Amino acid sequence: MAQRPPSDSPDNSSGASSDGERYDWLYGQGGAPRRDEGGDDATRMMPTQPRPGTGSSGPSPAPTPAPTPRPAPTPSQPGTTYRSSRRGFRPRFRVRYLLLVLLAYIVFLVAVPVYAWTKVDEVAFEPSGKRPDDQPGTTYLLVGSDSRAGLSKEQRKQYGTGNAVGQRTDTIMLLHTGSGPNLLLSIPRDSLVEVPGHGTTKINAAYAFGGPKLLTKTVEQDTGIKIDEYVEIGLGGFVDVVDAVGGITICPQQAMVDKLANLDVKKGCQEADGTTALAYARSRHTYATGDIQRAQAQREVVSQVGSKAISPWSLLPWRYWNLNMAATGFVTFGKGMNPARAAMFAMAMTHVNGENGLTCSVPISDLAVHWDAERAPQMFKAIINDDTDRIGKNLCSPSGLPSSVTG
Repeated sequence: MAQRPPSDSPDNSSGASSDGERYDWLYGQGGAPRRDEGGDDATRMMPTQPRPGTGSSGPSPAPTPAPTPRPAPTPSQPGTTYRSSRRGFRPRFRVRYLLLVLLAYIVFLVAVPVYAWTKVDEVAFEPSGKRPDDQPGTTYLLVGSDSRAGLSKEQRKQYGTGNAVGQRTDTIMLLHTGSGPNLLLSIPRDSLVEVPGHGTTKINAAYAFGGPKLLTKTVEQDTGIKIDEYVEIGLGGFVDVVDAVGGITICPQQAMVDKLANLDVKKGCQEADGTTALAYARSRHTYATGDIQRAQAQREVVSQVGSKAISPWSLLPWRYWNLNMAATGFVTFGKGMNPARAAMFAMAMTHVNGENGLTCSVPISDLAVHWDAERAPQMFKAIINDDTDRIGKNLCSPSGLPSSVTG
């Protein structure tokens, strides 16, 4: 019989250990005993494991381990693409689309005023000769023209403007902006003043005699205030602007029926479209003080348009477009105005009510209309010195009359 090799022999395929215990080639030390101890080529048996619940009566296959689920990526992981139940849908593309829409809207907000500016008319307004020195703040001369140019026969009938020819100024205002509250100051058109080259006459005659240049020279000479910018408002476009902002609120203190202006409104606050707002601003025959009270209504309408223009609703694309394009039909700027200054003017018009502004009339002494010899120069000096925060009720009144007269 052949001899078994020693335990440390390199041919020890039986796996016997040095301490005499058998070494199984598959299961390691202490494996299952051999069926046949007769040699290295004897058949080796693997141990069997009983199936749960069946005892040890037969072999059973080893259980297959369940696959470990792969954790889903968290939303905080950068660069992860998420997919919905629909194939190929990527939510991050939606963000890109929103950004593109936002960018297009910003471009729209900038481009529309720039385009509208190309449609605006300009007029020379700076007079020749000696003028007041530069003054702090900015003062705009705001003129409402009653020109019927551009109005059709139907529009003249609808607006109650009649067929008058020529061009006069129904509205003359100064808008001052600076370190203090914004000031919107009405100059009654019937104010008796010295018009250069024409003696003492109504101030609106200056426009009829010499247009914007003579009117500017008259205002500067009689008030000492330097006019920095000029803005002229026409009749037809005014209606479009009011309609473009969705109408305004007017608050007449009495019921008003004026057939000449096509006006019929009740007392109290109410909504008004462009046609009604224009009639309300033009009517003077229903007032006891005529043009004095009409100037109050004009300031009310102008400030209301300004307030509505900065409403969030005005940023809706169609309303924003209509507002900008309507303005080109009724506004004429003085030469030298640029889009930035025009935007400053528009913003200033929105801050002439309440704590942020003052609305007044030139102090007058009577309904003739003569400027008050004491209070009017004080008002003008406050504007010249950009000192509007010191203008009190004794100077700033709706009618311009002293408080002792108006009560």
